[in-house]
Amino acid sequence: MVSKDFIRQLEGYGLTTANILYRMPDHPHLLQTFIWQEYDLAPRFPVLLEFLDFWQRELAGPLHSVTVSHSRLIRPAEFRAIEGEISLH
Repeated sequence: MVSKDFIRQLEGYGLTTANILYRMPDHPHLLQTFIWQEYDLAPRFPVLLEFLDFWQRELAGPLHSVTVSHSRLIRPAEFRAIEGEISLH
């Protein structure tokens, strides 16, 4: 059986990592880090936005900032095979 993550990649999803900084509920002057990772669609990030909506609605720690990395935002140069060759003297 094919994995769910592989099927998502075929649908255009890429691995997304979000570094979420939030304020501690009991000590608002302190920041805590939470790393979130899931397959999502760039540049709209619907899965991440749904998670952040849940965070703001259900969790006590208010968000400070979110830094996003995605395979389409950061990737090595792409190469493609070219058929044929022209020689110039």
